[in-house]
Amino acid sequence: MISGNQIKFIRSLTRKKVRDEMGLFIAEGSTLVEDLLQSTFIFDHLYAVKDWLDVYAPVLQEKRIRHTEISQSQLERISQQVTPNKALAVLRKPDWKFNPDALSDKLSIALDTISDPGNMGTIIRVADWFGIQTILCTYDTTDCFSSKVVQASMGSIARVNIHCLDLKSVLSSLKIQLPVYGAVLNGKNVFSEKLTSHGIILIGNESQGISPGIRDCITHPLTIPSFAPETSHAESLNASVATAILAAEFRRQHTR
Repeated sequence: MISGNQIKFIRSLTRKKVRDEMGLFIAEGSTLVEDLLQSTFIFDHLYAVKDWLDVYAPVLQEKRIRHTEISQSQLERISQQVTPNKALAVLRKPDWKFNPDALSDKLSIALDTISDPGNMGTIIRVADWFGIQTILCTYDTTDCFSSKVVQASMGSIARVNIHCLDLKSVLSSLKIQLPVYGAVLNGKNVFSEKLTSHGIILIGNESQGISPGIRDCITHPLTIPSFAPETSHAESLNASVATAILAAEFRRQHTR
């Protein structure tokens, strides 16, 4: 049975300020929670309907995860989903430590003020798919622990380290030893450019692109050309789609 105070507290985690103060976030849905059970994330508490708990009771016992059986109507009261699905977990935010030296021989992603939670979650999922372990973000990039981002990441948030920092300062320092590939409209064709196996893929805001200060950190400007007729093509690509195309081309060139 869930108490009124617990319901109130879970609902409060929809606010970034509370998530930051408490060091907690929410993950919802049977598939997502199942995925996170296999991760190193620490569960603070799990709320689920009886048939779900009956299946996962051995795992919860083994991992010593506190859990509460709730009804479907109670799940609907604490859920942010239109159609709540069996389980909701409150987890502790991971303590990701940023080590710039660890990026020297790897491919990473940097995000300049990505504002759409769906884009952010999908970019995390893209990073996971292409074996990219680190994402760097400006402080004003949408919170990676909002429910919409966590949901869109489909569990990939447990396998990618995300750091919010002074991106301009960090890139200014890193570009001395690492190529910074910026996605811009007037860059070189990514499909004809020789790419390194390591470096940073820099993606800008959905509507404004890469901000002027951070644009100065780009060492290799890239663009994804349109193959549609010049008189008829989309104005631009979605940020997460652009990230996926660039990441795929980097991996393609260095996969044997």
